[in-house]
Amino acid sequence: MENLLDRALVAAQQVSTYELRGTVTDMTGLIVEGTGPLIPIGSQVIIRSGAHVIPAQVVGFRSDKILLMPFSEGEGIAPGATIFASEGTNRVSVCEGLQGRVIDALGNALDGQPLPVMEESVPLFRDPPNPVTRTRIQKCLDLGVRAMNGLLTVGEGQRVGIMAGSGVGKSTLLGMVAKHSHSDVNVIALVGERGREVREFIERDLGPEGLARSVVVVATGNQSSLLRIRAAFVATAIAEYFRDHGKKVMLMVDSITRLAMAQREVGLAVGEPPSTRGYTPSVFSILPRLLERAGTCEGEGSITGLYTVLVEGDDMNEPVADAVRGILDGHVVLSRRLAGRGHYPAIDVLQSISRVMSDIVDPQVLKMASDIREVLASYQEVEDLITIGAYKPGQNPRVDRAVKLYDHVNEFLRQGADRPCSLEECWRSMKEIVG
Repeated sequence: MENLLDRALVAAQQVSTYELRGTVTDMTGLIVEGTGPLIPIGSQVIIRSGAHVIPAQVVGFRSDKILLMPFSEGEGIAPGATIFASEGTNRVSVCEGLQGRVIDALGNALDGQPLPVMEESVPLFRDPPNPVTRTRIQKCLDLGVRAMNGLLTVGEGQRVGIMAGSGVGKSTLLGMVAKHSHSDVNVIALVGERGREVREFIERDLGPEGLARSVVVVATGNQSSLLRIRAAFVATAIAEYFRDHGKKVMLMVDSITRLAMAQREVGLAVGEPPSTRGYTPSVFSILPRLLERAGTCEGEGSITGLYTVLVEGDDMNEPVADAVRGILDGHVVLSRRLAGRGHYPAIDVLQSISRVMSDIVDPQVLKMASDIREVLASYQEVEDLITIGAYKPGQNPRVDRAVKLYDHVNEFLRQGADRPCSLEECWRSMKEIVG
């Protein structure tokens, strides 16, 4: 009986008993101006112009006029078109049966199957957990990726950025984690993804095994900037639902850069002044509002976040990458140089860091990871000399050790996408190399 009452409450929240109306007065570029209805920013509305029905969202105000941005193309909107609004639109319907499904930013199914009966409704926009009552990150999370398990160990509830240029293997790495990690549920947001690559990611990188315990939220690059932004928040809201039910959730957003670009489009359209590299101030305010929602909470559940950052021109210090690094609990850098050598996953260990690793692994593991980093750093210092034959063995014991172990370390860091490696197996291999 209680379950039936919960479903009835969800249905009631989605039904409005009254209707607010306004009229379209102007449209410039992406922005539609109307006389009403006077509703808060973020509310959804419907614009009806003849036979055209166009969903839109309130993005700002100008004097006594509201500023709307359509979720789709603005063709068909005419002066005097009617704007309809109702309450209860900024909520996401969720249930356990969403696992294995692919949905869009509005919660509609994209995989051709009917959605299950939703049991609960959660807010799309929500404050992060109280920072004082959050539990500390104390347990390692097995991601199944050797380089990350061994040298960049991630804890349950940690948030990590994956920094890389285009075509270096971000999606493949996310697919490996989704298939091989020891999380209970994966929630994956594909923000601004190419339409061609969505099915490739689901079938090739994610696979049936990964999809079975995943919820995929898709907003392709041709869709409205509002839908691209909404996709990231919908995925986060779904992840919070599973976290609140005590699950270990892996939240993956690909990519934060495309989210920032979408927010820049909205900001510039409503008249925000551009700042760093054309990004508006609202871009740098939306990032912590989204990223801080992941992590631990008071209960048993946790959200471990992996957020990809598509850096422009392989510049790791560009504004979005710099802002994200300052918020998250670590970052993984994918190197085009390593990818060009056929080294996958192309993780540049020396440029990457996990800020909680020292708190969650044994000192012996930390020492082995430090030794492997020293091997890589020492070899890089003299790599040019070794290549031209100018370095002679015996000149520096530290470099001699690095030359001896370098090939073994590289073999350890390489890994096939279909070959998972557990934490224990990873630590044993590290001990064999530097023990």
